[in-house]
Amino acid sequence: METWNYIEYAAWGLAALLGLHMVVDWFKTDSTYSEDVLTSSREGELEAMTEESHKG
Repeated sequence: METWNYIEYAAWGLAALLGLHMVVDWFKTDSTYSEDVLTSSREGELEAMTEESHKG
């Protein structure tokens, strides 16, 4: 039973590390790029242009 406790603690530790990494990456990305870049959709623009060429 003790082995399972160690595995559980390791899993919680890994989850905490992944959560911390996500928060650090979030702040790094937020400080590197402007809000306009983060909310733009280049793929959406390309899709809209493709649809217009098929209609016309």
